[in-house]
Amino acid sequence: METVKDKLGRPIRDLRISVTDRCNFRCAYCMPKEVFGDDYVFLPKNELLSFEEIERFAKLFALLGVKKLRLTGGEPLMRRDLPKLVEKLMKIEGIEDIGLTTNGVLLKQYAQPLYDAGLRRLNMSLDALNPETFGKLNGRGIKPELILANIDHAQKIGFEIKVNMVVQKGVNEEEILPMAAYFKERDITLRFIEFMDVGNDNGWSFEKVVTKKEIYEMISAVYDIEPAEEDYYGEVAKRYRYLDNGAQVGFITSVSESFCSTCTRSRLSSDGKLYTCLFASEGFDLRELIRSGLTDAELLEVITGVWQNRGDRYSDERTEQTAKNRKKIGMSYIGG
Repeated sequence: METVKDKLGRPIRDLRISVTDRCNFRCAYCMPKEVFGDDYVFLPKNELLSFEEIERFAKLFALLGVKKLRLTGGEPLMRRDLPKLVEKLMKIEGIEDIGLTTNGVLLKQYAQPLYDAGLRRLNMSLDALNPETFGKLNGRGIKPELILANIDHAQKIGFEIKVNMVVQKGVNEEEILPMAAYFKERDITLRFIEFMDVGNDNGWSFEKVVTKKEIYEMISAVYDIEPAEEDYYGEVAKRYRYLDNGAQVGFITSVSESFCSTCTRSRLSSDGKLYTCLFASEGFDLRELIRSGLTDAELLEVITGVWQNRGDRYSDERTEQTAKNRKKIGMSYIGG
C-alpha cells in the first residue's frame, strides 16, 4: 500500500503502543501520587488490548507505512508475559525496529527473556544520580543504584540503550553534568528532555523549563561536542557527538524548538484508543471496532481516515493559556 500522509503531508512511520496504564513509579511530571494514590482504579484486564489485538493492529499499521514500534506504558514491564508480545511483533513484515521504554526497576528479571524474544533497543528513564533527588522524583524512594545496575546488566546482555532525563528548573538541573559524565564514560546516549505540559496534573509552566540552549551551553562549557548526522526523517532528538570518545548526547526540544512539522508518530493506548498527538484531548476508539468484528480492510479504511484528517501541531501553537486550559490525555495512559 502507498504510505498514508496527513493534512500537513507527514507520513505515518511510528506506532507507540501502551501495553498497560499501571506503573511502579509516581513521578510528579507523569503520575503524581496526589492523583494516582493507593486507591486509584486502573483499567481492568478485559479493557486492555490483548496481545492478539495488538499484533493485528501492528500488522495493519505496517501496511500503512509504519516501520517502527515502541512499547510503552505506564511501565510496560508490569504487563505479564511481555516477551511473548515482542516475539509476535518481531515477525511482522515491514517492521524494521522495535524499542521499549522502561524505568528499569524490573529489568533484571526481564532483560534476558526480552532479548531472547528479539528485542534489542531500550529507552531508560532516569532523572538524577543523586539518591535523594531521584527518590523524591520517582515518588517511591527508589535509589538510582538499582536502575544503574540494571542498565549495566542489560548492556552486558547486548541491548542498545538510551537514557532519557526530564529536566525541570529548580528540581534536577544540577544533575545535568553528573549524568552527562556518567553516561559519556559508558558510551550510552543520554537525552535531555525539556519539561513538557503533557496531561493536566504535572503543574507545568514555561518557568520550569530548562531549554536545550541552556543545557547545551552547560555541556559544551565542559566538553567539545559537534552535531551528529540525522538518522532518519522525523527523528526527534537533536544529537551531538563528544569529540574525544564518540559517545553521543541528545536533546528533545518539544518546548523551545518544536518538531511538529516532521512528526510521524501515532499512539495506541492500552485500551485501544488511537491518538495522533502526545498532547491530544481525545482519541479514536479502535478497540470497539476490532471487537465488533470489522475486517482488516474495514479497519485499514478507518485508520487511514483518522491519519489523513490529522492536523495536530500543538507544540507549534503552545502558550501558557493552551497549556493551562486545554484538557490533555495523561502521559501515564498514553506512554509519552
